[in-house]
Amino acid sequence: MRIFLLPVIAIAIGSAFGGCHSSSKPKTLCDSACLKDSLKFTGENKLKSYVYISTRDCQADTITWSYKGMGTNRKTGFTYLMNTTVNFNKEHIRCFIQDTSYAWLLFNDCVTGRGFQLKLPFNKAKDIGRKSSGINNLDPKFSVDNSMVAYTDRGNIYVEDMATGKTAMMTFGKGTDMDYDAIHETLDSVNVTPTRIWVKVKIDNAWKELEKKIILE
Repeated sequence: MRIFLLPVIAIAIGSAFGGCHSSSKPKTLCDSACLKDSLKFTGENKLKSYVYISTRDCQADTITWSYKGMGTNRKTGFTYLMNTTVNFNKEHIRCFIQDTSYAWLLFNDCVTGRGFQLKLPFNKAKDIGRKSSGINNLDPKFSVDNSMVAYTDRGNIYVEDMATGKTAMMTFGKGTDMDYDAIHETLDSVNVTPTRIWVKVKIDNAWKELEKKIILE
């Protein structure tokens, strides 16, 4: 099952939010253009599983996901789900759909660069998984295999194969005071493959390079 790099419906580029182009502001990850059109990602399975994001007032408003024959839609308010406002850009949203089991939605906030991850099960009996400390390869300093997701809890890095659910982890050795809204102040760069995790992380005000061979299980 492949990851969809672009939405089926393109985002219309409108006026940018104020902070994105101010010379007094730090460089942002991407332009947070006004979202006027909805985004839709569709799976390649026979039942056409999909994830649909509607917009309102230039922001993502509602997420809906379902498939043909499911009989109902799963739906939730986007801001309610994330408990924050995310400044989107179409180049910084990706979706992976695993048949009729679940979908992964990965995205980064353009202003802060913060990575988010949602695991959306189609089965209503299962809870939505959400991470607000995602290490997404939408950030050019983070190289993560397209089949995987990675995230941190400030003292460890966790990885998961999106198709199989198999996981692995690597510890930094001690906790950090990492700010997810300014993650590169502590976590400079990351490289994740199905067999290896490498990071450059600041621990006790010193940059360290850590590496671990992993087995997903």
